[in-house]
Amino acid sequence: MISILHIGDIVGSPGRRIFSQLVMKFRQSGKADVVIVNGENAAAGRGITPALAEELFDAGADAITLGDHTWDQKTLAPFLDREPRIVRPANFSEECPGKGWAILDTPIGPVTVISLIGRVFMHPVECPFRTVDRLLNELNDGGVIMVDFHAEATSEKIAMGRHLDGRVTCMAGTHTHVQTSDETLLPKGTAYITDLGMTGPKDSVLGREVSPVLHRFLTGMPTRFEVASEDLAMEGIRLRVNPHTGRAKSIERIREKLT
Repeated sequence: MISILHIGDIVGSPGRRIFSQLVMKFRQSGKADVVIVNGENAAAGRGITPALAEELFDAGADAITLGDHTWDQKTLAPFLDREPRIVRPANFSEECPGKGWAILDTPIGPVTVISLIGRVFMHPVECPFRTVDRLLNELNDGGVIMVDFHAEATSEKIAMGRHLDGRVTCMAGTHTHVQTSDETLLPKGTAYITDLGMTGPKDSVLGREVSPVLHRFLTGMPTRFEVASEDLAMEGIRLRVNPHTGRAKSIERIREKLT
């Protein structure tokens, strides 16, 4: 069996800091053979830069998935074609830089990572369901396949989980920054959770300072939302997987704080 750690959206420098401090502990204790993390909020909550991506790789990430903030940092686009371990949503236009999937060469064998983005309450993109069907047919891997579905609506994520059940190792939702408690093994064996949660400051509104967000809701006036800094936690899931069959044997929801 191998252990795969899939970590929810990293928010700003507080999220990067707790990620770097905790992930190596998981690796050193044998609790994580492979680490996948959503990094699309790593740059002060708005996208990621090449330098910050390298920081996450150095801290222990094997792959970084993205989402709706993929293009917020202008320096990232040319970097995507040079760094295959950063995976932008596969159902973006084919003309966009980068790729929507990566095959990681890990000590325990190849691990495929696929990134998708939802369409409900999101910007228009290609159909994520048809896109992942096409990718699975093209890859024809049959091994360990991890899917990050960056979507707003819980119904869309649940539907995707059922759509992929038995065809991938794990389908994990990201984007809402609120960890759900529905981690499970679906009927055909795919590990599933609606949202991994957030890695960053829990004393916040989705990682942002509370007061400016309240001001916006109360007045409707434009307000700058700074990243909060207190009560840091790393959220996500830990899987135990058979690397030969690609089947998840267990899924465990995690929320780790610094001690």
